[in-house]
Amino acid sequence: QLQLTESGGGSVEIGGSLTLSCVASQYTACMHWFRQAAGKERQGVARIDNTGTITYSNSVKGRFTISKDNAKNTLTLQMNNLRPEDTATYYCAASSPSRWYGGRCPGLGDDYGITDWGRGTLVTVSQ
Repeated sequence: QLQLTESGGGSVEIGGSLTLSCVASQYTACMHWFRQAAGKERQGVARIDNTGTITYSNSVKGRFTISKDNAKNTLTLQMNNLRPEDTATYYCAASSPSRWYGGRCPGLGDDYGITDWGRGTLVTVSQ
């Protein structure tokens, strides 16, 4: 079974930066970052598919950068200009292209298509 291990969470001041990493135990075609704030639903943050196509949620576009190193089976999320509303537990997730999605990866935030989840890493942004 695929294992996903996140790291890099922590506390940062408003406007600060953090880099999250996720190491997969094997190659994964589609990789995602989700987040869930206390008392709120989980939401998709960024996604990179097997073609290298990247999608961001509107709330992080221009501030966060997702990247994937297939040689190292590593997914990274560079987060800049952090805001209090970015406070959440961030989850790395994996999926594969599926006929249910026309041979493509699940879209941003589509957790029905996710096959594996990391345990999460907490990011706290405060004044």
